[in-house]
This record gives sequence, structure tokens and C-alpha cells, in this order.
Amino acid sequence: MGDIDVAIGVDADCVAGWLGSYGGADSPADLSRGLSAGNEGIPRMLELFESEGVSTSWYVPGHTIETFRDEIEAVAAAGHELGVHGYSHENPTDLSREQEDEILEVSIDLIEDVTGSEPVGHRASWWEFSEHTPELVEKHGFLYDSSLMERQFEPGWMRKGDSWEKIRYDEAPETWMEPYQYGEETDVVEIPISWYRDDIPPMLFIKQPIYHAGYKDPEMMYEQYYKRQFDFLYDRRGAGVYTFTIHPDIHGLPHMIPLLEEFIRYVEGHERAQFTTLEEIARKYEDDPSVYESESDYV
Repeated sequence: MGDIDVAIGVDADCVAGWLGSYGGADSPADLSRGLSAGNEGIPRMLELFESEGVSTSWYVPGHTIETFRDEIEAVAAAGHELGVHGYSHENPTDLSREQEDEILEVSIDLIEDVTGSEPVGHRASWWEFSEHTPELVEKHGFLYDSSLMERQFEPGWMRKGDSWEKIRYDEAPETWMEPYQYGEETDVVEIPISWYRDDIPPMLFIKQPIYHAGYKDPEMMYEQYYKRQFDFLYDRRGAGVYTFTIHPDIHGLPHMIPLLEEFIRYVEGHERAQFTTLEEIARKYEDDPSVYESESDYV
């Protein structure tokens, strides 16, 4: 039987999310929501994970580490993994190579200062790759990246040098009618994520129309999205990884804690499923890439 590993990734965006992604950089009210996520949301989530005995992976912007140092030190002290997630949740596609490289270096140093060792995991802010991101992830020696969505339930190897032709309506079609070109595989494990297993799009209220209104029923999200995807993996595929991305900004809110607790217990009620960190998933895949292959015709 193959393995079914469930990894909770906590993207601790907090104030950085409002600076880099959510359009609240000029709003003290929005920034205060980020302060609440760091000061209240992180401790609530950490207490839940400790009470349930679950190890998780936290992707922490440098801004969050420096603003909420005590809270992030508590996360590390409890044995959770810390990974890189930009500094102010900036979009990598808007950065120069030099800027992106500097942010990575600072972020790595900040995590090493907290944990005593360099992080092995990278998760791009915005879940966006620039043209330089794969090369920089490789350069800095990360074991794995978890930013892309090529697969649902199975890791692969991060590539560099993928290329594609955009439609150019002012040019002859023959100049841009080309298939997608796969680049060169690296030794970096790519662990897939999914917008459909992320709490921000459906449940974070944002004043500016960047993503969404943020008023989906959280119980519906668990029943119709999160649990059903887990059920597909468990019942039909039989092996694989389930990455679940949550934020202190959402799952640190009081009404979300019981739902997360219920989901953890739901997963633990399945004898072949276990919670683990993304680092552990990457090391297992590196050792044996077949460990997460589907046991049925379902991919």
C-alpha cells in the first residue's frame, strides 16, 4: 500500500499579506487585521496543533518573523517546520533578479536565526514564479519548493527553463502557434498545492476586488471542497499527498478553530492517512519517487 500523507501548510502572511497582496498597505484598519492574525491567530492555531499532536509546516514572510518574533519562536520551539515565503509577500514577477535574490538571502538568514538551521522549504509569495525563481531556488540549495499546481496529489521535480508562446494578435499566427515546452528537471522536489485547498480565496474579506468577497460558508468549504478532495485521494487514488494551505488571518479566527479541529480528527479517523510536514514528504519522495504513485487508474 502506498502512503497518504496530509501536510498542513500555514502561510503566516499577517501584516505582510496586506502590504504585498491584499491592497491594504494604506489602511490602518486592514493592517490591524494583520496584527490580529499575528498576535492572536498564531497562538490559537499553535495551541490547537499542540493539543492534537499534529506537526505542520509554516511559511513565514521575513516581515512576520521580525514583527511577531516571540510568536514565531514559539512555533519553532513546538517542533513545526519553518519555510521561506518572501519578506513582505511581494509578487516575484514584479521583482528584478537581484531583488528576488536579496529577499531570499534575508529570509533564509531570519529563519536560521530562529531555528539554528537553514530552511529546506521554499514557497513563493502569491504562489507565483518569476523567470528567475527556479534558478534561485536551486542556487540557494532548497530541498523542495511548494508553489505550483501541475499535479493534485503527487510530488515531482521542479523544472527550470519551461517556455511557451503567448498569443500575439498583431502578428501572423504561425509565429506563435507552438506547444508548451518543458524545461530541465532539477534535484528540487516540487510538492503541489491548490487554490481549492486554500482558505484565503473563499473566506478573506478584501475591500478591493482583487480576489473575492470573503463570505463563503466555512462549513460548506470543508464539506464540499476540503473533505471531498481528501476522500478522492483516499478512496479512489489510494496513495499521494494532500497539501492544505491555511492562514492565521482566517484559521486563527475563533469560528474556524473548531472546524480545523474537526478536519484533523476526520483525517485521523482514516487508518492509512497521517499528518506530516512537507519536509518529510520531500525526503520520502527523494528517497523513493514511487511512494506516492496512484494505486488505481485515477491520477
